Amino acid sequence: MSSLPLLQPQWPAPKSVRAACTLRGGGASVGCYASLNLSAAVGDDAGAVADNRRRVRAALGLRSEPLWLQQVHGIRVVDADAFGDSNGASALPQADGAITRVPGRVLAVQVADCMPVLLARSDGGAVAAAHAGWRGLAAGVLEAAVTALGGAEADLLAWLGPAIGREHFEVGDEVRLAFCEREARAAAAFQRNARGRWQCDLHQLAQQRLQTAGVVSIHGERRCTFTERDSFYSFRRDGVTGRIAALIWMEPA
Repeated sequence: MSSLPLLQPQWPAPKSVRAACTLRGGGASVGCYASLNLSAAVGDDAGAVADNRRRVRAALGLRSEPLWLQQVHGIRVVDADAFGDSNGASALPQADGAITRVPGRVLAVQVADCMPVLLARSDGGAVAAAHAGWRGLAAGVLEAAVTALGGAEADLLAWLGPAIGREHFEVGDEVRLAFCEREARAAAAFQRNARGRWQCDLHQLAQQRLQTAGVVSIHGERRCTFTERDSFYSFRRDGVTGRIAALIWMEPA
């Protein structure tokens, strides 16, 4: 087993459900991508990205390549089981979430300030992963993932991964309006700053959306990707940068 540094979600998921979130250390990428960049779409050397993905597979003991997504800040959640075990670079599904009911099939979402959200059914029958930036979150990507999982929403578990913190996520009126028009209590996740703009709390907004969707068991990390430079990539902090990934799968019986 590799000594790759990883963040292990702390949540009461069934024993068959496995999950992890990578950190930025322990990889082969250099420069602004140093060092465990897992994105093949941000300008990094393709060989380094392939090596980084291999290191993650080895560290987690994965039997297959994760289903990597072409993330577009939307709400589409794909059924990973329809793709089988093939996930070639020319066939990346354009989506911001995925679900699987097949043990051994690995889901992944990549982030660098946006929030990765992992979900599981309490009976261990299905898992999902979602990429929740503000656009997808406002449009309903988490609700789409909850619906895709099926069953009673109260029987679902959610884990909210690291994301940019409120202190560093300044947004305009249009972002606040996108949330508040749909849910009045979203106003509590925005704080007016001295420039007349808003500091936005993605973690609080994601928690609200999941609660409204009926999810009761919500857990997660209040770690800020902007602040923790050594642990996380941050697009808002650095511009050109890499991506970490949150992964989830079910172990075969």
